[in-house]
This record gives sequence, C-alpha cells and structure tokens, in this order.
Amino acid sequence: QAIDRTHRIGQKQKVIAYRLLIKESVEEKIRALQRQKSQLANDIFGEEKFAQSLTLDDLRFLLAD
Repeated sequence: QAIDRTHRIGQKQKVIAYRLLIKESVEEKIRALQRQKSQLANDIFGEEKFAQSLTLDDLRFLLAD
C-alpha cells in the first residue's frame, strides 16, 4: 500500500522502496508466510500436473487467512 502511493499519476522519477524487518517480529513472520504462499502458488500455476503434488494441507494453507 505504501509503495503504491509513491507511484501516483504523473510520477516520473524512479522509486526505491526498502522493507525493514526486525528479527523474530510479527512483520518477519508475516513476510515469511507471504513468501510461502507465493511459492506454493507459483508451484501450482507453473506446472501442468499440479494436482498430483497438491495436498489437502497445501490447499488449506493457500486459502487460510
């Protein structure tokens, strides 16, 4: 959300965004969860035979809040 705000209409300059994470913090855990879900989604949509490797736990993980 914060990064998107830097890309307003008419913005012509390059934008550099830094994500700062504190070790063993909630933000670090959220980022790890985002990466896991992203990797799982890439694995699923990147393979023709994803259903063979997709488990019920994987599906629950993908759809979890």
